[in-house]
Amino acid sequence: MESDPPVTPEASSSTVDVRANERLFASLYDQLRQLAARQLRRNAGVSVSPTTLLHEAYLGMADRNAVFPDQNRFMGYAARVMRGLIIDFIRERRALKRGGAFQITQLGSDIQEPALDEAKFVRLSAALDELAGRDPRLAEVVDLRYFCGFTFEEIAAQRGVSKRTVQRDWETARVMLFEQLTDSP
Repeated sequence: MESDPPVTPEASSSTVDVRANERLFASLYDQLRQLAARQLRRNAGVSVSPTTLLHEAYLGMADRNAVFPDQNRFMGYAARVMRGLIIDFIRERRALKRGGAFQITQLGSDIQEPALDEAKFVRLSAALDELAGRDPRLAEVVDLRYFCGFTFEEIAAQRGVSKRTVQRDWETARVMLFEQLTDSP
């Protein structure tokens, strides 16, 4: 579901500096937790805490033997891993709604679940993965803007480009995703 982080020459050898990634994670912990909280706010039907999402993402990232050349790529990859985890949580929830782990309980009738269209979210994620295969830069802008909630200014600062360049990438990505989503069943 998620793409692998960029493999640098150091990552292809057996001397991957795992401690560098651990230090990077530790230094960005607060930002990563805020990122997890933003993603969970966008997907209100997922019932995990931002800390749980962040720690699950870290475990998924720790298994990879990759060196991240800078903080921006680390944050972008973390956002993709979190998105993948949210989709997994949504799929698990949908499976439970369809009879998995069936238990008879009695609940009050005043409980309302937030409306979340899992099928649309999963289709969007698949379209975004396809876009990442064609143009990773555009997919990264969508991840950072839509899933992470960063502003155009924040994305431009992270990527070292102008705000207008990020806005153009955003518009291009939106058009491409719209075409993909309207073409698919």
